[in-house]
Amino acid sequence: MAKVKFQPQGDRVLVQADPAEEKTAGGIIIPDTAKEKPQKGKIVAAGPGKKKDEPMTVKVGDAVFYGKYAGTEITVEGKEYLIMRQDDVFGVIG
Repeated sequence: MAKVKFQPQGDRVLVQADPAEEKTAGGIIIPDTAKEKPQKGKIVAAGPGKKKDEPMTVKVGDAVFYGKYAGTEITVEGKEYLIMRQDDVFGVIG
C-alpha cells in the first residue's frame, strides 16, 4: 500500500473502498448501473483523534466495514477515496 500525501484532521479517516462486486455467487455479471456501493475498505490515512479522552481506535492498514452512505468521495493524487469520521466505521475486519 503506497503512502498517501494527505493527513485527515481530528477523528477523520481516509478509506480506499474495495471494488464493487462484478459477479453474483451464481456467476451472473452485474451491470454497472446495478452495482451496490462497497461497504468495506482499507484505511490509508487517519487523523490524530479529537481529544485525549477520545483517541483513534482504528489505524492505517485496518480493513474496515462502514455504512453504505458513509463518508464523502474525494480524489487525492488522482485516486478516489472516502473520507469519514471514525464513528462511521462499524468495525475492523480480522
